[in-house]
Amino acid sequence: MQTEKRDIRALTKEQLRDFFVSNGDKAFRGNQVYEWLWQKRAHSFEDMTNVSKETRAMLEANFVINHIKVDTMQRSEDGTVKNAVRLHDDLIVESVLIPTETRTTACVSSQVGCSLDCNFCATARLKRMRNLNPDEIYDQVAAIDNESRLYYNRPLSNIVFMGMGEPLMNYPNVMKAIEKITSPEGLGMSPKRITVSTSGVSKMIKKMADDEVKFKLAVSLHSAVEEIRNEIMPFTKSFPLPELKEALEYWYKKTKSKVTYEYVVWKGINDDKKSIDALVKFCKYVPCKVNLIEYNPIDDGMFQQASEQAINNYISALEKHDIVVKVRRSRGKDIDAACGQLANKS
Repeated sequence: MQTEKRDIRALTKEQLRDFFVSNGDKAFRGNQVYEWLWQKRAHSFEDMTNVSKETRAMLEANFVINHIKVDTMQRSEDGTVKNAVRLHDDLIVESVLIPTETRTTACVSSQVGCSLDCNFCATARLKRMRNLNPDEIYDQVAAIDNESRLYYNRPLSNIVFMGMGEPLMNYPNVMKAIEKITSPEGLGMSPKRITVSTSGVSKMIKKMADDEVKFKLAVSLHSAVEEIRNEIMPFTKSFPLPELKEALEYWYKKTKSKVTYEYVVWKGINDDKKSIDALVKFCKYVPCKVNLIEYNPIDDGMFQQASEQAINNYISALEKHDIVVKVRRSRGKDIDAACGQLANKS
């Protein structure tokens, strides 16, 4: 009976070196193969041209490279690119390249489906099928980096973990992926160009602070009024606002890193004065900035984009209290690539 081959990218560099030594080869061969797997992004053992045929055959006999495949790629009128990414077990996730004049951002997924139940998000309607492995997260970034170079003639500049899934519910794998992305032996990107977005999993925010991470934190807040927040994001009953506030204060004390609040304004839900005042108050707990996000409908009537006036009311209230606020216009709406629309229609 044939045993299932191991995914070679689950091995550390030390384990690879040990593998070669125990098979009568030199340890440095492990370094060579490791470089092919990560820095050179090899998709198969055949790609490893400076490794002998015998060695490649031995690797082939023992391991697989579970590389992602970009199944379909769509380009929006505004230049946004959406990838439907097929995983080795045929599940699919989506990732997005968002270009501006000066930079290219990758929006990547961390889970197949999502373990949370935000009512306004298409991804949340898919049950969580599994967590992504570190190499599957890394591959999404590498694919978008290639597309950025191809279409925009520049490398990827920023990464946001705002695709499918709640990154903090797949914490070990997300951390390993970021370690590879930022390592000189991987993509060599600065952690300051990476933002991990959470729906507010308080205990994991504290864990990140304890782990002294160097990347940025964003919180999908959407309401600083407990009842409204629980209504639109039912799982937040397990992470109430006072607990979130305490976790964010802890985060700031430990990291001295500003928090970004992602905030969608909906008609008749959080477009009133009470909601605005609550957000202003919440913003005073730790240094922060607010991204007001244009809502992208997902085919149901409950959630509708708030009026321009409501958005302006938020802006003037926040600015009056010296809170930095930006309105994020949606990108890639025509290909269902905008915030909250990633749902595997493919």
